[in-house]
Amino acid sequence: MQQQKNAAAGHNVVVVGTQWGDEGKGKVVDWLTDHAEAVVRFQGGHNAGHTLVIKGVKTALQLIPSGIMRDGVACFIGNGVVVDPTHLLSEIERLEGIGLDVRSRLFISESCPLILPFHVEVDRAREALRETSGAGKIGTTGKGIGPAYEDKVARRALRVQDLKHPERFAAKLRELLALHNVALTGYLKASPLEFQPIFDHAMKVAEPLKPMLADVGYMLHTISRRGGNILFEGAQGTLLDIDHGTYPYVTSSNCVAGNAAAGSGVGPDMLHYILGITKAYTTRVGSGPFPTELPMDEEGSVGHHLSTVGQERGTVTGRPRRCGWLDAAALKRAIIINGVSGLCITKLDVLDGLPEIKVCVGYELNGRRIDILPLDADDVAACVPVYDSFPGWSESTFGVTQWDKLPLNARRYLERVQQFIAAPIAMVSTGPDREHTILLKHPYRG
Repeated sequence: MQQQKNAAAGHNVVVVGTQWGDEGKGKVVDWLTDHAEAVVRFQGGHNAGHTLVIKGVKTALQLIPSGIMRDGVACFIGNGVVVDPTHLLSEIERLEGIGLDVRSRLFISESCPLILPFHVEVDRAREALRETSGAGKIGTTGKGIGPAYEDKVARRALRVQDLKHPERFAAKLRELLALHNVALTGYLKASPLEFQPIFDHAMKVAEPLKPMLADVGYMLHTISRRGGNILFEGAQGTLLDIDHGTYPYVTSSNCVAGNAAAGSGVGPDMLHYILGITKAYTTRVGSGPFPTELPMDEEGSVGHHLSTVGQERGTVTGRPRRCGWLDAAALKRAIIINGVSGLCITKLDVLDGLPEIKVCVGYELNGRRIDILPLDADDVAACVPVYDSFPGWSESTFGVTQWDKLPLNARRYLERVQQFIAAPIAMVSTGPDREHTILLKHPYRG
């Protein structure tokens, strides 16, 4: 019986970022959904963003899985995601405005914690207080993600399922609002929020969401058992993980592959292939240590080149991304944490035209050499990168779809990265469109 079950089961892939986010996961997920019946988002909130370019048309997604861009693919928001219902409806309406069928294909776990207006106010007020006190901002998006996760862990969160029960919702809301108003008015010196407008709006947005509520974990289990392929879509990146990132300059959820199971309600035996995504260089949005960071202000500098040619601005906030050389020592840490089966390197074309390319292969830290990113953020900040240097290439790699069509120096660069991190390169992205992809090993074909 077990052999029959395994023979019929689908093949599932987890896509995770292996840097500080913004690695190009959205394009890769969109490309892979041609082989998937379902796409699942398993953590984060609308603080994450994926930009897709399909036939030259750019679409930005924040909460809805990237699979929504493929007709017939079911999309799931798992229990590990925190949901702002107002933003979710706005995103649905925006996608419907460009002709996509969303509501019949989107399923939301009833266990998702809700982001409510007081979470946003607390988030923003805390960042303002940190700035004025001299402590320095964490660099949150100010969308209430962290405070919503805090309520979840404290076992007091309002969840999506509560929207179905107005009296229960009202009672829990009064208690939770009172708690947050104490923090807002007492410690954060901000204005309190009123109960009635929050309650009335929540009941209003509940109605269009109710038809999309589902038992996501069981639905995914059923799809896999009948042979359907599932794609688990991560947000942010490994080095922003609440446990494994450069704490405290991290997000509020687990971004690593292991959380795909817990954040969607399935067993880890359903995670068959882990595809890690990394840029051919490194970027970071917001505060926190960044060993290979380069100055970006001087026109003609490498940092300026990466920023401008790579169009490095955050999908959600529009903030400029900090840019630097590829940190393969940090990538090595991410490969280990996620158990990466294969790697996709994106934005190779951004390196076109640089006379020299560097890769960080370790650090000098307090007089000693280490070859993997430390776990302590203060140690990361003190790291001095050790580089390998490679000759660049003048030829264009933009849109190349075959490995042997890449310039020789580009192939040598990628091969050195692969050797250092001890993980195979499965794909290379050479541009933003779906078709700008070199496939070396297909995650869904073994």
